[in-house]
Formats: sequence, C-alpha cells, structure tokens
Amino acid sequence: FGGRIMAWIDIAAGISAGRHSGGPVVTASADDVHFIRPIRQGDVVVLKAQVNFVGTTSMEIGVRVEGEKWGGERYHALSAYTTFVALDDAGRPRPVRKVLIENDEEQRRFEEAAKRMAERRSRRAHRAARLEKAP
Repeated sequence: FGGRIMAWIDIAAGISAGRHSGGPVVTASADDVHFIRPIRQGDVVVLKAQVNFVGTTSMEIGVRVEGEKWGGERYHALSAYTTFVALDDAGRPRPVRKVLIENDEEQRRFEEAAKRMAERRSRRAHRAARLEKAP
C-alpha cells in the first residue's frame, strides 16, 4: 500500500506544480518522505499538495498525507517533499513564476524549502564530482 501512496504523492504534487507553472512538468526528485503513522485498511486517504518554493525552473512541492476514519477524524500519516521542473513545448526547462507568500506559515514553508533545495543542489554536485572521479 505504501508504493501506491508514493504514486499518489507524485500525482498530487504534479497537479500542484502544473497548476502553479501553467503547463507540463516533470518529476525531478522525491525525497524527505517521512512515514509517521500507518493508514489502516478501510480508512480514506487524503492528500494535500502545496508549492513551497520556486527556483528558476524548479519547484518544491510539499505533500501531506492524512488518513480519515469513518466519522471524519483525520490523522497525519506521512509527509513528503518533491521537486518538479516546468517544461516548454520542446521539453526543455522553462521559467516559473515565483510563489506568492501570504502568511507566516507560508513564509516558514518557503524558508525551510529554500534550505532543502540548497541541500539537494549540494548533494547533486557531490554525486557528480564522485562520478567524474570514478574509473
């Protein structure tokens, strides 16, 4: 069931990224997936996706997954952060409009996402350097 939820996370995040960018997007990464509590068989799965940060062509989308018991009680089941890149008609990365920050919670999300994006860039550069040194 976890694999299915991962696929749903990608779909929800892709819809959010596509709506924000106004066009096609592609998944660049899915990381920082934190399973907090299992979703029990028979409970409803609720996904909430939000654009947390926008670079030039990429966006971090945060996804919160909740379980909902019959009767309406919801519980936090997992959180994930994904990165999407907006594409032009030729399939090349294209610029994306910045995210509009409207409150303190969105400002917090933006600042935390900016740190995660910098960490991802650093890890990607480190991996690329290791690959260049490999025989």
